Amino acid sequence: MEFEVSYTLDNEQQFWDELEEIVSAQCQSHELIDNALRSYLTFVTNYKGEYVQTEYDIARCSYRLLESSLFIENKDYVRRQIVYSLLQEDSPDTLHLIIAFLLFDGQQNDITFEMMKEEGGFPRLLELIQEGRDDDAGLHRMLLEVLYEMSRIQRLRIEDLILIEDEFVAYMFQIIEGLSDDVNDPYHYPVIRVVLILNEQYMCSAHDPSPNQTTSPSTPLTNKVMKILSAQGSAYKTFGENIILLLNRESETSLQLLILKLLYLLFTTPPTYEYFYTNDLHVLLDIILRNLLDLPPSSTALRHTYLRVLYPLLAHTQLKHPPHYKRNELVRLLAMMAEDDNQHFGAVDETTKRLVERCGRVGWLKDEEASGSIPTWMKQRLLSVDLPSAMKSSLSVVEVTTQREKPGVKTPSRTDDDRANENTGNIVDSSGTINNGAVTAGNDGIGRAMGVEKSPFEVEGEA
Repeated sequence: MEFEVSYTLDNEQQFWDELEEIVSAQCQSHELIDNALRSYLTFVTNYKGEYVQTEYDIARCSYRLLESSLFIENKDYVRRQIVYSLLQEDSPDTLHLIIAFLLFDGQQNDITFEMMKEEGGFPRLLELIQEGRDDDAGLHRMLLEVLYEMSRIQRLRIEDLILIEDEFVAYMFQIIEGLSDDVNDPYHYPVIRVVLILNEQYMCSAHDPSPNQTTSPSTPLTNKVMKILSAQGSAYKTFGENIILLLNRESETSLQLLILKLLYLLFTTPPTYEYFYTNDLHVLLDIILRNLLDLPPSSTALRHTYLRVLYPLLAHTQLKHPPHYKRNELVRLLAMMAEDDNQHFGAVDETTKRLVERCGRVGWLKDEEASGSIPTWMKQRLLSVDLPSAMKSSLSVVEVTTQREKPGVKTPSRTDDDRANENTGNIVDSSGTINNGAVTAGNDGIGRAMGVEKSPFEVEGEA
């Protein structure tokens, strides 16, 4: 039985009725399933632009298939056939339907993205994304979403990472730079997340080898994200401004960790020590101070990651030059965190103490001339004689790399405030008192990038 798609429709309701009939077909063989899927793709494609005009319409079509008996009774086969269609299809309109189905299904079932990786979906996504967004901006944006989602739930193969060219990463940065004057453009968020997840994949490849990895490159794999930022960072400042803003606003732990991992590399790689504008570093330091104060005692691993980023931020960037921004606040916070049983932080583990002490030994925090207002007991605790072993940690990069959280998990807070509107938080004022203050953008351009909007394709509760 063949499913012919030669309809004459008079109105939109007829379109949805016909679509429901197609996906409700009882298929007792793979041949009949193939026919139904072809009918679905052809039918919707034929009416794209007439009855299927918006992203909502695309999503609605996808969920008609996802909730149909055709899919529910044949999930593995339908998924595989849709993945094969992704590898073979060239029509932008049909690809839009295919990638929408894979995105919405994969957000609920990791097996879809795992299947895409095994069947060669990653190179195909790279190809389609780099072909540009001129044909269909909605498709291009959704391709970015799928690349991010499939890369964050699993380790990519070395042979896939090798396929990422310098030009692809530079293209990602160019998109962000090109959107710098349009703060509401929905491309900001998907593109930034792709760059962040690729950086994590490179870090894992270098410092956290997968036990399932059967092959390894003859030469170490180059982190293309850091390569481009090291060589051309001055041309891509908007990306830096955006990730600081995103860290300020993001409540999902997994995405915070992605940002912190890239920040760690930027502040421990000499060519990128001064990638950020000084005012942007001030904003970043405010955010870190606030988040360290706001994390509950149970968030030990995330606190460690913030402290591992804080040390190179203080030691290597423009913050080491006078006037020393928030110096007294930093010393007071570090002293509080080093106490054995501080009222605010509770019992402190040994790793936290070690990381706090390393931050406290940064040269400009030890400046006696500038520390006259710091109590003696604080100086004794933190501003002691330098110990070479305390100033570095060969384990830090590995610990930062391997720190993860499941997608969708929100970072806990000491307060009951709604973190979805998190533009303010606890910071330390000049007197050392914990106050509720706003983290605001500086004058070097970070304010104009306030449009890092949540993707319109995210399912509620997913990241």
